[in-house]
Amino acid sequence: MADLKFPVKTSARRASLPGGKGTSPRPSRNLPELDRLVHERVRLGIVSALAVNDSLTFNDLKRILQTTDGNLSVHARKLEDAGYVRCKKSFEGRMPRSQYTLTVLGRRAFEEYLRRMEEFIALARQV
Repeated sequence: MADLKFPVKTSARRASLPGGKGTSPRPSRNLPELDRLVHERVRLGIVSALAVNDSLTFNDLKRILQTTDGNLSVHARKLEDAGYVRCKKSFEGRMPRSQYTLTVLGRRAFEEYLRRMEEFIALARQV
């Protein structure tokens, strides 16, 4: 996402191109780069939910995020593979239970994501 530019307000006059239409490009700033792993909707939901809860079960996350088993499973696995969440599997009677927690690395990634998103929002408000 680093190659995108964000327009900045300017009082410069717009230069006409041939035919009297069009404008000159405005100065721009680089957008803050967002963690693509966290930025996806379901993964952001997982990390956000775990940031405010010590741990959540698979069913808790599924209910909170209103998603399917398969969708949640795929996204949770990506976060787990990255070291952002930890999954502890056990059984309650004969029923499997997956308990998710946010790791230190995951908390840092989430906090950095929020910091960059706040920067992004601040830039948007300047336009």
